[in-house]
Amino acid sequence: MKVSARMEKLPPYLFLELDRIIEQQQAKGHDVINLGIGDPDQPTPEHIVNALKEAAARPANHRYPNYLGSPELRQAISYWYDTRFGVSLEPLAETVGLIGSKEGIAHLTWAMAGPGDVVIIPDPCYPVYFTQALLAGAEVYHLPLKPENNFLPNLGSIPDEVLRRATMLWVNYPNNPTGAIAPRDFYEDAVKLCRRHDILLCSDIAYAEIGFEGYHAPSALEIPHAKDIAIEFYSLSKPFNMTGWRIAAAVGNRLAVNALGTLKSNLDSGVFTAVQDSAVAALNSDPLSFFAQQNRLYETRRDIVMTSLKQIGIKIPAPLSTFYIWFPTPTGMSSSQASQYFVQEAKVVVAPGSSYGDWGEGWLRISLTCDTKRLEEAMARIQAAYQRLK
Repeated sequence: MKVSARMEKLPPYLFLELDRIIEQQQAKGHDVINLGIGDPDQPTPEHIVNALKEAAARPANHRYPNYLGSPELRQAISYWYDTRFGVSLEPLAETVGLIGSKEGIAHLTWAMAGPGDVVIIPDPCYPVYFTQALLAGAEVYHLPLKPENNFLPNLGSIPDEVLRRATMLWVNYPNNPTGAIAPRDFYEDAVKLCRRHDILLCSDIAYAEIGFEGYHAPSALEIPHAKDIAIEFYSLSKPFNMTGWRIAAAVGNRLAVNALGTLKSNLDSGVFTAVQDSAVAALNSDPLSFFAQQNRLYETRRDIVMTSLKQIGIKIPAPLSTFYIWFPTPTGMSSSQASQYFVQEAKVVVAPGSSYGDWGEGWLRISLTCDTKRLEEAMARIQAAYQRLK
């Protein structure tokens, strides 16, 4: 017995590896602080939980859910896009509900790319962009995100031969793992490029509601004619502290939304309707004050980390979005070596940048989704570990 050849192309999934490292240290009796995964530590708002309880008690919701998302969910997503971004969507033709963005990103890749096609992905990036292109049999073209360009890709550097065969271009701002943001003119350039070459622009805005110092992230769909070639993924996981609920949506280009929905309907039965009802309650509840409260907490934590890094001698710009800090490894260490060093010497888990792509080598990622006191303790341990390197 053997697994399929396509499985041999897959690297170990980053967060499974981090879980293994944590378990090893805990088995030795160590107190390990995990700053590796971006999983909000604050609870889902009470009114959303209550909406779930009420919806779960309704017998009608105990049956198979709508494959593509309930009409109420798709209407709520459309309403939110109109309210938040000024983008008009046709609920049934231009939205589809997802079991979290990860599922949708994977299924869209399988629906839109295959052998002979090229998928253009940023590097470093959320690993699912890369792994699903490999599984679909497509060729991957890596578009470097460099600090000297504020971690924005140079769209003009993509070779013509790649553009001729490309079917998808992924962009992700606010960015995981770098915390970078994209201005409106970047999206304008991306839309122009993709319209010129008939490429599906795939925008992932999972962190759109996290912003500091007055920053509010735009949507790629705000650009005129973007829906001609763009699809966007909006998740409730990060803004509403609902990672475990697995609820998101893809919106935009009708052909891409329909293809994604068709593939989904052949592979799953959709999101539990009670969870969809709770998502409707979340989006219709005027959540801006809740987002502001969350962002104040993350900004406080961001400043704790930035102060510690500055004391160590690491000077990097403070990110205006996401709950990640992307910083260089100690001199002479690879990302993997540095991550292992901090686990062993500080009992703190930080994500190695190389797990997000070749251009992530030499970097580490800290997540701010940790109790504030524990975060302070973790940074004190990291500072002490740096001192032992001298």
